[in-house]
Amino acid sequence: MNLLLIDDDNDLARLLNRYFQRFGWELRHASAPSIAYAQLKQSQPDAIILDVMLPEEDGFSVCRKLRHDYTTPIIMLTARGEVTDRIVGLEIGADDYLPKPFEPRELAARIQSITRRHASTEKPVPLMYFRDLEINLTTQEVLVAGRPLTLTTSEFRLLQLFASAPGKVFSRDEIMNSLKGTEVELFSRAIDITVSRLRQKMKTKSKREFIKTVWGAGYRFVGEAL
Repeated sequence: MNLLLIDDDNDLARLLNRYFQRFGWELRHASAPSIAYAQLKQSQPDAIILDVMLPEEDGFSVCRKLRHDYTTPIIMLTARGEVTDRIVGLEIGADDYLPKPFEPRELAARIQSITRRHASTEKPVPLMYFRDLEINLTTQEVLVAGRPLTLTTSEFRLLQLFASAPGKVFSRDEIMNSLKGTEVELFSRAIDITVSRLRQKMKTKSKREFIKTVWGAGYRFVGEAL
């Protein structure tokens, strides 16, 4: 497995590099965002480990830029760990969140979890067509009114869940079970954050809605199958 660590802590980079070697993982280290951007143009890692506190620009800004161009799973690190930071990280597209200090084995476990989830969405299956919406479950590509979307792993899995049963009301418990192992396990509010984030990305010029809130019950997908 190839990983990219974006963190200006050289000691942490050496520690993680030694630890990951026992799994046969390769860790590249970028001590600043500009270095990371250059490395990403050369090759894509299986996952990105991104610190919040960085030189040049903060990790939230970096995450936004990365999510605009890549679907690579992102785990954010922070020395603070406040709930507000977690919410911001999830809203801008991080797949998981780990406060410092942490045990390397916990980070390794989370990396294995998010990369498995990411790989599971790539199984060859037919395209799903709806009015103004096309979902390719093989390539994880989504088009809304012909416009390509960049979704996180959790956002794509949520859309896949909804689209699998148009009209069905999914409770928060059902959504949580479906996304088990992702950031929704941190707090139930993350479900609403992920749905809201997905809705925002799926907005069309005609203001068509694909996901509606059923107050007191959950959410349902209202796309028109073709």
